[in-house]
Amino acid sequence: MKIARQVVNRLQELDLSISTAESCTGGMIASELVNIPGVSEFFSQGYVVYSEDAKMQTLGVRSETLGKYTVYSAECAQEMAYGARRKSGSDISVSTTGIAGPDGGDEEHPVGLVYISVAYQNSIFTRKFVFSGDRYQVRYNACKQAFRLILDILG
Repeated sequence: MKIARQVVNRLQELDLSISTAESCTGGMIASELVNIPGVSEFFSQGYVVYSEDAKMQTLGVRSETLGKYTVYSAECAQEMAYGARRKSGSDISVSTTGIAGPDGGDEEHPVGLVYISVAYQNSIFTRKFVFSGDRYQVRYNACKQAFRLILDILG
């Protein structure tokens, strides 16, 4: 994925480290990063937190957040990104949460729904997407959009 290389180049230019907190993408963002030689200078660590318990125990997502908004929410994605950044000590962190399918969706949370958050400096940036396609396509598109959001934020 060429956009991953662009992200790594930008991190290098700015001398920033990155961490990931992935649910629906299942480590795909981290995998794309580690495909790039030399990324160990910038990629501190990644977390794959698929279950609610993992999100709470590993990243500090609050049970109140999950109870009120669900794991398929901007609020959950934001707490995941903040948690990964805090826990890893990285400069920037990206998180994904959503429903890759093919099952599990409903009217409020359709298959393909993905929230992506980036924690950087004292801000959080979150985007909502509803992707079409099969499970792999949803995950792949979420990964690409996560990299695009990082690039937009870093300028």
